[in-house]
Amino acid sequence: MQNKKIKVFIIAGEVSGDVLGARIMREMPDAEFVGVGGENMIAAGLQSLFPMSDLSVMGVIEVVAHAKTLTRRIRQTVDAIISTRPDIVLTIDSPGFAKSVIKQIKKTPGGRALVAGGLKFHHVVAPQVWAWRAGRAKKYARTFDKLYAFFDFEIPYFTKYGLDTVAVGHPIADGLIGRRAPRRSSTDEKIITLVPGSRMSEVKRLMPIFRDVAHQLVANGYSGYKFVIPTVETTAGYVRDQVAHWDVKPELVPSSKRYDIYSKTYIAIVASGTVSAELAMLHIPAIVMYKMNPITTWLVRQVIRVNWVSLVNILLKRGIYPEYLGTDATSENILDAVQQLTIPSVREKMISALKSADNLWRRPDGAPAALIADSVRRAVK
Repeated sequence: MQNKKIKVFIIAGEVSGDVLGARIMREMPDAEFVGVGGENMIAAGLQSLFPMSDLSVMGVIEVVAHAKTLTRRIRQTVDAIISTRPDIVLTIDSPGFAKSVIKQIKKTPGGRALVAGGLKFHHVVAPQVWAWRAGRAKKYARTFDKLYAFFDFEIPYFTKYGLDTVAVGHPIADGLIGRRAPRRSSTDEKIITLVPGSRMSEVKRLMPIFRDVAHQLVANGYSGYKFVIPTVETTAGYVRDQVAHWDVKPELVPSSKRYDIYSKTYIAIVASGTVSAELAMLHIPAIVMYKMNPITTWLVRQVIRVNWVSLVNILLKRGIYPEYLGTDATSENILDAVQQLTIPSVREKMISALKSADNLWRRPDGAPAALIADSVRRAVK
């Protein structure tokens, strides 16, 4: 029946995926969505099967610790897909969960029947196989029917294994590139934005370092600074409880207001992740850090094939944003980097380099959400 709505089972496990998922949903008013998402997808009309925060886990030790919850959510998601009989399953990032769900579907009689009937699996966000674990490309080709990558250079890594892969540009580039920070007067407070991440494990490791940095900056006479922390739904309560005990009280703002804060930011200190790309597009000076479980850190260092973790550094092939990872993620190192970024010539050099990356983020043929929505629609009809 021509007027029948497309049924899309959509899954996002992280804040950035939730934002993109909501945009895709709004691009498809002709579709019915069921699945798992956060506050943005819920606002777009999704009734999430369970809280998205149950999937926001990263690292070997962290995943093991949450294995019981993840196993239950995998089973629940598989059952929901089989019972709702969608036309297509669209997963956004969170590849471990996505692949586990698909694997179980293909093992289950009801799921095998859906696959035999034409159910397709599309995935958004290509793994960084050019950085580490190149073998994942072949596994993706066995799991998914189509992959939406962000950049053209990623495509050959997957198409050589027969996986239909298209580049759609980086989703967060829409509306960010070209946006300029407002002019500040000499009397304005200088905002230091602290972004501890969206996963509880990373937030717990970085918040003590942020506290020390804020306290030491004030103690060392850096006056006129205001500290702001954008919070996400998965960790907002924990962050609020922690800062209640700080001597220096940062302002907490919801993630929905983060771009307003970023555009006014003097220096950002952030967990490695999507936020560093957002700040790069806004041309905001930043320092990137990350601290994982020591075992996870050691394992990553054995297989990583690139010199940087920040996407702007990788795209430009040089260290624009300073990075402090693992044992290097200390308050002393962060303080040194902050002091460097108060030097006008250092700031201007960084900002100029960030501007030079503007043309690398976008595609000329449309916004990512619209391109993905059109592709999903064509795959079903």
